[in-house]
Amino acid sequence: MPRPLDCLSGLLTVAAIGAATSPAIAAPKAAQADKPAEVATRGQREAKDITYGDWQKLCFKAGGAPTLCRTSITGKFVTGQTAVRIDLIEREDAPTARLQLFVPVGMYLQQAPKLTIDQATPVRVPYTWCATNLCIAADAAAPRVVKDMESGKTLTLELVDSNLLALTTSIPMAQFASVHKGAPAKTLEQYVDE
Repeated sequence: MPRPLDCLSGLLTVAAIGAATSPAIAAPKAAQADKPAEVATRGQREAKDITYGDWQKLCFKAGGAPTLCRTSITGKFVTGQTAVRIDLIEREDAPTARLQLFVPVGMYLQQAPKLTIDQATPVRVPYTWCATNLCIAADAAAPRVVKDMESGKTLTLELVDSNLLALTTSIPMAQFASVHKGAPAKTLEQYVDE
């Protein structure tokens, strides 16, 4: 059974991916100028106690609204606690997808998570908000990022924790393309009577 600190540092590993904005993630020019420089970390550690499930695609259709689909993978600790979740969110009427990460609290929020797919250029996904049990990083995903995800084998997520340790985890991408391009596992529909 892992010690609580091992679980926490494993979660922190998942959250330490990015700090600098990459051209692959669209961001307003004014926002790019306000981004802080990367911080030097005190060391690096790989989270090895995370088990990833399969990629899944769920779609949501509410009333007359455009369909929204989410292709996701979740990594959990042996305790069953979620360590990381990655979503690629697409709406049928939107030209750009959205990349969203759920990571544990305790990360150094000034350093955005960094995603690297195989040998592609890393992308940073800025933190948007935190709840009591997790933090969310999200941004628009450039078409190149989606293409890299479809052709990639491994996505490396790097986070920086509050002790300035870089934490990394490797997420399998082999199933992503077929799940992303395929039919959803489930479509949730809601009808509104007026």
